[in-house]
Amino acid sequence: VQLQASGGGLVQAGGSLRLSCVASGGIFGIYTMAWYRQAHGKQRELVARITTGGTTNYADSVKGRFTISRDNAKDTMYLQMNSLKPEDTAVYYCNAVPSYTSLLDYWGQGTLVTVSS
Repeated sequence: VQLQASGGGLVQAGGSLRLSCVASGGIFGIYTMAWYRQAHGKQRELVARITTGGTTNYADSVKGRFTISRDNAKDTMYLQMNSLKPEDTAVYYCNAVPSYTSLLDYWGQGTLVTVSS
């Protein structure tokens, strides 16, 4: 499956952005989808994950501010980011893992989110 992330940009602290990740070349509904981010000089970290059944989990740092969702009819995953903070600045990547195995995973190219103070 190929993943295309979009929606990043420059926003002031307290603002909002919505990221999108469109999948192609696979059956979207069988994948657990996730957003990761990597800030400059830091390791990539999990931001949020949504299973095929719609169960979600979030990093503690984004709970209550970010919402992950998916639209299987559109082969698309979203990340609604509210109350953005400068520490949210990072390249955001979408990730897909088939529900039947954890030995495969797929990554999008990343979209840059910059939050100014």
